[in-house]
Amino acid sequence: MRIRIVDAFTDRPFSGNPAGVLLLGPEGFPDDSRLQQIASELNLSETAFAHPLPPGGDADWALRWFTPSTEVDMCGHATLATAHVLHTTSTASGTVRFAARCGVLTSTTDPDGSITLDFPTAPLTPEAPPAGLAAALGAEPVSVHDTGPHIGDLLVELADEATVRGLSPDFAALTAHSRRGVIATAAAASPDRGYDFVSRGFFPAVGIDEDPVTGSAHTALAPFWSARLGRDELTGLQASARSGLVRTSLRGDRTLLTGRAVTVVEGELLVTL
Repeated sequence: MRIRIVDAFTDRPFSGNPAGVLLLGPEGFPDDSRLQQIASELNLSETAFAHPLPPGGDADWALRWFTPSTEVDMCGHATLATAHVLHTTSTASGTVRFAARCGVLTSTTDPDGSITLDFPTAPLTPEAPPAGLAAALGAEPVSVHDTGPHIGDLLVELADEATVRGLSPDFAALTAHSRRGVIATAAAASPDRGYDFVSRGFFPAVGIDEDPVTGSAHTALAPFWSARLGRDELTGLQASARSGLVRTSLRGDRTLLTGRAVTVVEGELLVTL
């Protein structure tokens, strides 16, 4: 069985966010313990597992995502990576519907190879900065928002781009402040840099201290920055060491996330599922 590592939200190898992708047969998913073992072996921020569904239903493929330590409800970059593999192997084309824990998600691959994901928009609820958050993050929040049940993060606005780039959080302390992680963000320092806002994503509660590029976080970043900048079409830069660009398009209760991907590793899984 073929297993691949795909760099998502980039068009260059060794940048963006790497995801493992394993396409299974129509018999479905093996035991959860086996899926978790494979994800732990790859030790990437997420590994995606997908299998085809019978025709005529609401979705074409079933899709699940695992970090090295747990299953997650929503993942953007591993969905983009899965769509890329389906397209580049001619397994599927055009629009693909995925049945996932967070509902039905779709991906559409354009002729130029760019992929657009259709995800639910995260509901944002302002809240007071929790005690200890500033110390754990290493910066004073300007504002804090809860992002709802699907992603379960705290969205933390900081003073400026330099502050976001300079963060060195206490990851153990951050685990007390959200179910999944903390998204730190600020407006771009200059409008001519090719992006409108920056972010970094810290998810130690699910085994990922810093995620290189977090597609699902942009379902919260898109409504947050669209409200402030007055535009529904934006580009976000996730300013990790690998970095990556996510184009966002706010469509009410849905957010479109557009990016590219490149396969960097392809091999054979030599274990029984």
